[in-house]
Amino acid sequence: MASRHGFKIALIGAGSAAWAIGLIKDLALIPSLSGSTVVLMDIDEDRLALVSRFAKRYVSEVKGNLNIVTTTDRREAIRDADFVVNSTLAKGHGHYERMREVSEKYGYYRGINSVEWNMVSDYHTIWGYYQFKLALDIANDVVDYAPNAWLLNVSNPVFELTTLISRETKARVIGLCDGYYAYRDLLRVLGLEEGKAEVEVIGVNHDDWLTRLKYNGEDAYHLIDEWISTKSSQYFEKWREEQSNPFDVHVSPVAVDMYRMYGLWPIGDTVRSGTWKYHWDLKTKQYWYGPLGGPDSEIGWAMYLTWHKIEFNELKRALENEAKPLTDYIPPVRSEGEPVTMVIEAIVEDSGKVIEVNVPNQDAIPGIPSDVAVEMPARVDAKGVHRLSFSNLPKAWGKVLKYAIMPRVIRGEWAIEAFLGGGRDTLFNWLIIDPRTKSSDQVNQVIDAILKIPGNEEMAKHFS
Repeated sequence: MASRHGFKIALIGAGSAAWAIGLIKDLALIPSLSGSTVVLMDIDEDRLALVSRFAKRYVSEVKGNLNIVTTTDRREAIRDADFVVNSTLAKGHGHYERMREVSEKYGYYRGINSVEWNMVSDYHTIWGYYQFKLALDIANDVVDYAPNAWLLNVSNPVFELTTLISRETKARVIGLCDGYYAYRDLLRVLGLEEGKAEVEVIGVNHDDWLTRLKYNGEDAYHLIDEWISTKSSQYFEKWREEQSNPFDVHVSPVAVDMYRMYGLWPIGDTVRSGTWKYHWDLKTKQYWYGPLGGPDSEIGWAMYLTWHKIEFNELKRALENEAKPLTDYIPPVRSEGEPVTMVIEAIVEDSGKVIEVNVPNQDAIPGIPSDVAVEMPARVDAKGVHRLSFSNLPKAWGKVLKYAIMPRVIRGEWAIEAFLGGGRDTLFNWLIIDPRTKSSDQVNQVIDAILKIPGNEEMAKHFS
C-alpha cells in the first residue's frame, strides 16, 4: 500500500474547517501514520490556506510527524494516494437553502427534498444533482489515479452516494457516519456504563436501529421499557425546560414513539426522519423534538448554519494569536470513535477491529437487497471490510424492515435513478405522491422555479 515513508492521505473538501481540523488532529496522534503525507484539497483557496496554517502549526505543537501539503487540483491530491476522504458539499449550503426557500413558496415545507424517512436538512437527494455528480467524479478519479486507494466517503447523502459509487465504479468505497454513536445518549439516560454494554446497530444510514442491547452479558432491552414507564415523563419535562442544542433529540418523545411504533429503538439521525407525523410544521416538530423543533426545523437549522460561521471565525482568531498554543483550544486527545481515523488505523495496522461502516449489503442483513449500501458493524483489516452475520435478529426487525427501511431504500433508488437517467418525469413522480402536493400545476411550478435558480443550469438541462 505505502512505502517506508508513510502513507498518502488526501482530504477532498478540506476547506470544511471544523471537520478538517478535528481529523488532522487525530491523524497527527496515530503513531502508525508517522511519516505520512496529508494532502489538503479544496477549491476555496482562502479556506484551504486557513486549514493548512492550522494543520502545520498543530502538528508541530503535538510533535507529530505528518507532511502537510495543499492543492486546489483534485487529481493531483488523489494521485497515488492510499486513502481518499471525501467530505465535499457541491455548491455549499447556500445553494441548497435557496432551493429550500423556493420550495416553501410553493407549499413544500422544508423543501421538496424533505420526504418521509429523509427529513435531514443536509441529506440532499432528489435536488442533489451536483452533489451526486461531484462524488461520482471523485470516485472515478480514484479509480484512474489511485486504483488501490480506499475511498472513505463522509459526504451526505452517505446512503445514496455509497450505493451509487459501488455500483457505477470500481472504487473501493466505504461510507462513514458518526451518528451511530448516539447509542451513548441512550446508555447515559438509562444510567449504564458503556464499557459494560454490548450494542448492535444495523440498517441504512440515518435509518438505523438497535437490534441488540446487553449489559453485563445479559439482555437489557427491558431497561428501556422500565425507563419509559417510570422516568421518561420527568426526564422530558426537564429536557424541554433546558434544551439549548437542537441536536439533543436522540432520547426524545419522537424516539419513544418510534420505539413503540416499530418495536426497536431508533439510533442517531433516524429520529430526525420518520414520517410526516413528526414534521408537518414547526408546532408539530416542537411537540416531538422540543422547543427548538429539532435540528431540521427552521429554528434548529438556522442555528446549525450560524455555528458553522462562528467556528470558522473562531479558528481565524485562534490562528492570529500566535502566543497561545492551538492545543489550548483543541486538546491533543483522540476523538472518541471518529470513524475515518478508526478505519484508516485498522487498515494500516491490520487490526481486524469491528467498526460501523456503510458498504453494499451482499446479503449480510436479511431483507435488504444485496447491492444496497447498509450501515452495520464489520471487521476491518488490511484486506478491507469483512461482513458479519446478522441471521439472529429480533422479531421486531421484520416490522422495521417493512415500514421504515424499505421505504427509505425505495426513496434512495428513486434519487439514484433520477441522477443517472434524468428527465422531468423523475422530478414530477417524486412530488406527485407527496402529501403536500395539491395539484399537478403545483408540481410543475415548483420544478420550474427550482430549475431556474442561478447555478442550476446544468441540473435544468439534465431534468429537461
